[in-house]
Amino acid sequence: MDDQAAENVVDFCLHAEPLGQSGVGVVAPFDFALDRELWRWAPDDVSLHMTRLPFVPIPVTVEMASFLSEGGSVRRATRDLLAVEPLAVAYACASGSFIHGVQGEARLRQDILDAGAPAAATTSGALVSALDLLGTRRIAVVTPYVDNVTERLLAFLAESGVETVSSVGLGLLNHIWKVTYSEVVRAIQEVDRPEAEAVYISCTNVQTYDIIAPLERMLGKPVLTANQVTMWGALRTTGRQPMGTGQWLVEATDRTAA
Repeated sequence: MDDQAAENVVDFCLHAEPLGQSGVGVVAPFDFALDRELWRWAPDDVSLHMTRLPFVPIPVTVEMASFLSEGGSVRRATRDLLAVEPLAVAYACASGSFIHGVQGEARLRQDILDAGAPAAATTSGALVSALDLLGTRRIAVVTPYVDNVTERLLAFLAESGVETVSSVGLGLLNHIWKVTYSEVVRAIQEVDRPEAEAVYISCTNVQTYDIIAPLERMLGKPVLTANQVTMWGALRTTGRQPMGTGQWLVEATDRTAA
């Protein structure tokens, strides 16, 4: 072998093996646009395996949320993920997981398990678990929804033993993923009350990752969001911690795991 050829030889023995990966499956609505946001909470050794529920040509209403929570569709989407052997499957839709109350959320988790997932989490179920971890029972709520969808969320929270001290909805029927950080911050400033122990931002199609920690510093209380609690809940079932420097929920989880 001449010198030029030798320079082009790669000694694979000098390279470490790739980092081992565990999978988390994610069942998302057909209009979910924020895959990258979910990845930001994932540790380096976790891969997210995404699938979407069937398209339906209706706006973001009670009817749409009910369609997204249909058990047959959720079970089929879960089975689509099983070939890559995820450790858990998350149902990443806030409205679909609260629209039929506490029983509806429990039914969704059971649908995922019945389809063969080893563990299951939903956005709204994870929210209640996060509030339990934080010892929080009085919250302020921001949603992008029209009023009757927001009312279903508040009813779910009340049924779960959580008091909503104030709420605001943006009244959107579509393109929710286009809501800006500044719009979210203005809504939180409008809705926050001294008696609220935390603030919750609903809908997995609302970006929030970068503003959670700054808002918590400004308000002096936890700010929970749909994507955050979804990832927290799913990772928790696998024994892993989410990534999120300065985020109240993430750091509280680190302390309880220590």
